[in-house]
Amino acid sequence: MQMTERGRAMWHTSLASAFRTALACTIVGAATLYGPEWILRFVAFPAFSYVMVILIITDATLGDTLRGCWLALYATCQSVAPAIITLRLIGLARLTAGTTALAAALAAFLVVLPNNLTHLVAKRIALGQIVLIYVIGYINGAETEPVMHPLRVAASTALGVIACVLALLVPFPRLATCEVKQSSKEIGQNVTTRVKLYMKAFCAEDATSAMASVSQARELSRMSSKLYQTIKRYQPSMRWERLPFKIWRWQNVNDNKGEKLQSMEIALRGMEMVLASKSPIPSSLLAGEVKDGIKNMQERVILSIKRVNNIPQPSVTPETDLEKPDECLQTLQEIPETSQELPFYFFLFCLRLLETISTAKPEENKGSVKSKSRSWVSDWDSKKVMPAIKLSLSLGLAIFLGSLYSKPNGYWAGLPVAISFAAAREATFKVANVKAQGTVIGTVYGVMGCFVFQRFLTVRFLSLLPWFIFSTFLSKSRMYGQAGGISAAIGAVLILGRKNFGEPSDFAIDRIVETFIGLSCSIMVELVLQPTRAANVAKLELSRSFHALYECASLFGAKPSKAEIVESQKKLRSHLTALKKCTEEAQAEPSFWFSPFNASRYEKLFKSLCRMADLLQFSSHAIGFLEEQGKGNSPQCKEILRDVDQDLKSLTQSIGLLAKSFEEITLLKSLDAFEKALVKNDNSSWDIELGKTPNPSFSSPESEPEKILNTYLQHCRGVADGMFRAEEEREEVKVDKSQVVLSLSALGFCVEKMGQEAIEIEEMVKEVVQSENPSSHVNLHEISCKIRSLYK
Repeated sequence: MQMTERGRAMWHTSLASAFRTALACTIVGAATLYGPEWILRFVAFPAFSYVMVILIITDATLGDTLRGCWLALYATCQSVAPAIITLRLIGLARLTAGTTALAAALAAFLVVLPNNLTHLVAKRIALGQIVLIYVIGYINGAETEPVMHPLRVAASTALGVIACVLALLVPFPRLATCEVKQSSKEIGQNVTTRVKLYMKAFCAEDATSAMASVSQARELSRMSSKLYQTIKRYQPSMRWERLPFKIWRWQNVNDNKGEKLQSMEIALRGMEMVLASKSPIPSSLLAGEVKDGIKNMQERVILSIKRVNNIPQPSVTPETDLEKPDECLQTLQEIPETSQELPFYFFLFCLRLLETISTAKPEENKGSVKSKSRSWVSDWDSKKVMPAIKLSLSLGLAIFLGSLYSKPNGYWAGLPVAISFAAAREATFKVANVKAQGTVIGTVYGVMGCFVFQRFLTVRFLSLLPWFIFSTFLSKSRMYGQAGGISAAIGAVLILGRKNFGEPSDFAIDRIVETFIGLSCSIMVELVLQPTRAANVAKLELSRSFHALYECASLFGAKPSKAEIVESQKKLRSHLTALKKCTEEAQAEPSFWFSPFNASRYEKLFKSLCRMADLLQFSSHAIGFLEEQGKGNSPQCKEILRDVDQDLKSLTQSIGLLAKSFEEITLLKSLDAFEKALVKNDNSSWDIELGKTPNPSFSSPESEPEKILNTYLQHCRGVADGMFRAEEEREEVKVDKSQVVLSLSALGFCVEKMGQEAIEIEEMVKEVVQSENPSSHVNLHEISCKIRSLYK
C-alpha cells in the first residue's frame, strides 16, 4: 500500500513537471513563431531559450525559478559584457576557427575559475552564452554586430527565464516550502511507523514475525533517505520564496526540523542493529510489567516525535506525560551479568536516546562565517583550478573541431560541453554514454514528430508533452540519471520547437555528429589531464576513511570537547559518503585492460565502517550521559569511572592503530613494488623487534572481544555500585540509576560490536589486498611492520 502511494506521488510529480516544462516551451515557441516582429528581431536564438527552459524548470519550484532568474542575470553579466569588449578588440572579420576556440576557452576559464563562489546553473548558462556569442560571431563574420549580437543572446536567455516563471505560476505555484513541509511530515510519520515496527519486532515471541517487521522497517528507511534528499534539495530554494510569501503565516517552516529529524536516525539504526543481529532476548527481561512499560515508553517517544513535526495532539494523559519518569526503566538497577542481556539494554538506551534527541533544543551554528572566509581562500589552489582548465580545454577543442567539421553547425559541438558542465568528479565514460544516448533518442523522436506532423506545427508542440514525461522518468532512473534525461529533452525540443532550420533529418545527423565531437573532446581531455581511474580514487578514499576513523577513535580518553567529537564524526561521515560515491563511479567505469574493480568487497567495507562510526557515536552519547550523572560524586566513584574509561580507551586505541595500519596498507599499489622499495632502502631484513609493538589485530587470541567485554563488565559493576553508594551517603547527590545502568550497558554492547566489526574489517581488507595481489601471500601484520620499518 505504501509503495502504491509513493508510485502515485511519483507519477503526480512527473506529470506536473512535464506539464510545466511543456507549457514553458509552448510559451517560447508561441513567442518566437507567432510573436510580433520586435520579439523575433531580438530573440535571435530560440534554441537557447529552449535550453534555458530545460536547465531551469526541470523538477523546479517557484524558489528554484526565482533563483534561476538571478543566476541568469549574473551569468549574463559574466559573459555578455566581457564578450562585447573582446569582439570589439578582435574584430569579427578576423575571427578564425582557432581564434574563436581560444577566445571561448579563455572566457570559459574565467567563468569556471571561482569554483565554490558561483552556482553551477549560472556557470552552465554563462558557458552556453559564450559558445553562442563567439561561434555565431565567427559563422556570420563581419555581418555580426559586436554589440547587438551578444545582447540578442541575452534576450534569448531572458525569454527562456520569463517562460519558466510564467509556467511555474500556472495553474498555481509549486512552492519549495510546501515540498519541504510535506517531506518533513512524511518523515515524521515514517519515523513513528519504524519505531512501532521495531518495538513489535523487539517484543515478538518468534523470530519469523520479528524479521518481517524489520524488513518493513528497512524499506521505510530507504524511503526516508529519499525524503531527506528531497528536503536537502529544496531547502536552499525556500529562501527565495520567503520574500514574496513571508506574509503567509502558514509558510513559516523551521529549517532545523529536517536536521533534527535526521539526527534521530542514529537511534533508529541502533534499534535495527539489535534486531538484525538476531540475538535472542532472555524471556525473563521481557516480563509482563516490563513489556507494558516499554510500550508506554514507545508512546512517549512517538508523542515527542509528533511534537517535533508540529502535529496537533490531544491533551496529554498521565500515561504519556513527557515529564513522568519511565517506571519500566526504574526497575533497571543492576549491570547485566552476561553479554546475552546487553542487546535488551542497548535497545532501551536507543529508545531513550531517541526521546532525548526529539526533545532537545536546536543549537546555533557559530562557525558558518569562519568557514565561508576559509572557502574563499581555498578556491585558488591547484585542485580547484583543475576543473576550469579541463572545461576550457574541452570547450575550445570541441569548438575548433566542430567548426572544422561543419562551420554553420559548429556551436552544437560546444553547447553539450557547456550546459553539462559539472564541477565535481563524474564517472566520465558513463556520463558521456548516457548523454550520447539521450541526445540520439531525443533527436530521433524529434525527427519522427516532424515527419508525422510536418504540416501541423501546433500538434508538434503537443507531441512534446509525452516526451517530457518520458524524459522526467529517465532523469529519475539509475540508468540514465539527470544527464541522460536532460539530453533527451533538449534533443527533441530543438527539432520540434523550431522551423526554417532545414531538413530535420539532415539537422539531426549534423547535431548527433557535433555532439559526439564535443563529448569525445571532454573524454580525451579528462583522460589526458586526470588519468586516475575511479577505482584508484575509491582506493584513496578508503585510506582517507581509515584515517578519519583513526582520528575519531583517538579522541576517546583524550577528554575532547563536544564540538571536537561532533566535528570528527562529521569528518568520518563525509569520507564514508565520498567512499560510497567513488565506489559507485568505479563500478560504472569500464575496466579496459585493468583488473576489474572489486565493488562487492568495497561495499562490505563501507557498511562495516558505517557501523563502526555508529558505534563510536553511541559510545560518545553514553559517555556524555555518564559524565552528567557522575558530576558531584565521590573521588572513589570517579576513580572507578576512570577504570571503565580506560577499558574503552584501550579498545578504541586498538581500533585506531588498526585503522592507521589499514590507512597505509590500502595505499600500496602492489606488494611487489613495496618489496622493491624495501630493498632499495636497505630494509629488506626488516626489524623483527617492531613485532613487539602493540599488534593492531583483533584476530589474535589475546585480543578476543569476549575477553575485553568481560573485563569491562566487571569494572561497570564497580562504577554502578560506587555511584549508588555516593547517592546514599550524600543526600545532595541525585543519580538516575536507570540511566547509569543503560549507559554502561550500552557501552558494553558497543565494546562487543566494535570488536566484532574490527575483525570483519580486518578480514575484508585482507581480501581486498589479496585480490589486488593474487600472486602474493598477504599477512597484514607483517606488512604493517614493514611499512613502519620503511618510514622509521
